[in-house]
Amino acid sequence: MRSELHVPSDLKFLTIVENWLLGCLEVQFKSSVDWSKQSSRLRLVLVEAYSNVVRHAHKDQPLLPVLIRLELKEQDIALEVWDYGKGFDLADYSPPNPSDQQEGGYGWLIMHRLMDKVEYQLQVDGGNCLKLEVSLPKVAQSV
Repeated sequence: MRSELHVPSDLKFLTIVENWLLGCLEVQFKSSVDWSKQSSRLRLVLVEAYSNVVRHAHKDQPLLPVLIRLELKEQDIALEVWDYGKGFDLADYSPPNPSDQQEGGYGWLIMHRLMDKVEYQLQVDGGNCLKLEVSLPKVAQSV
């Protein structure tokens, strides 16, 4: 299954983004995935990715679109979040130190901890692409 969502760069669309993702996942995986564990994880990753685009890449440009692509195969999820801002230079990123009581900078760390693969590509076809991939464990069938 493949699906795309085009949405404005405005946090008031966050609920639409979340519902789209969770709806697609439920249609595809039905009872083969433990939703009590997986829905919060996947929702958090997408919320981090989308809100980073709105707050940083498209800051003060709510008319710029955000394109979110989802591809589902068996237990595998591939998610792409496209933005059209300046982009984020990964060389400038250093993981936050909890002892510094830093408020921001945790999104990248969260995504890496919750997903199997995280890639960010600058200036691909006029946009920047965050690729997130994960394989979900199947629910054990009772005998």
